[in-house]
Amino acid sequence: MRKLRLLSCLCPVLALTILAAPAAADPTAGPPICPGPSAGVTPISGHYRDLTITGNRYVASGTTLKVRGNLTLARGACLDAFTLGTVKVRRNLLVGKGAILALGCTPNSTGPGAPCNGQTTSDTVGRNLIANHPYTMYLDGDTIHGSVISKGGGPGLVSNPSVNFPIKDNAIDGNLIVQDWHGGWVGAIRNTVGRNLIFSRNMSVADPDANEVQTNTVFGNLICRGNSPAAHVNPMDMGLPNTVAGGKIGQCAGL
Repeated sequence: MRKLRLLSCLCPVLALTILAAPAAADPTAGPPICPGPSAGVTPISGHYRDLTITGNRYVASGTTLKVRGNLTLARGACLDAFTLGTVKVRRNLLVGKGAILALGCTPNSTGPGAPCNGQTTSDTVGRNLIANHPYTMYLDGDTIHGSVISKGGGPGLVSNPSVNFPIKDNAIDGNLIVQDWHGGWVGAIRNTVGRNLIFSRNMSVADPDANEVQTNTVFGNLICRGNSPAAHVNPMDMGLPNTVAGGKIGQCAGL
């Protein structure tokens, strides 16, 4: 069933009222990631040794943000790199409690203003992407040379706003672990994972299509436990079974 899915920008210190974009099968359509420039979002680019993002920032198309060390999103911050800009992090990308990260673009992306224009960006993280109770993340077409680990977070089990957490079309050399996120739609689609994909205890009452785990290539094990709705493949979103070298365990046993 095709549904309207929103990516709300209700950071802990910010409240916006925005109109939703048209519904689409790919669950990334929605209003802007962070509020517009008039509401206090400022661009960021250039070269840094280490960088901590506070407030609301975006990487404009045609610009580059390079961090030789760690890139950190402070508590409640928002970084919108869902653009044709480029982000390169040599070490770790760390996402704090209540923060929003949007990173990367591919031809499969749908969203406000069709920012990808059929192109694929080349955003990379040299080590790990680690999120501790993020409000949400929006990972699309990224190369992560370590693991992606997200534990906790989301707006909670509320029907409105419906906050999405899409993880799509990424190349992840290590593990992909998503646990205990409570919000709207969340799913892992078309990723290549070098080790294990672990998807557990993610919950939604806002979207019965949540917890799609489909069309991934996993070189380790695929483990899904305690998700509500149960982890599933959704043909309405053009989902296909996962290709897994190891075992398919728990809710993903038949996926």
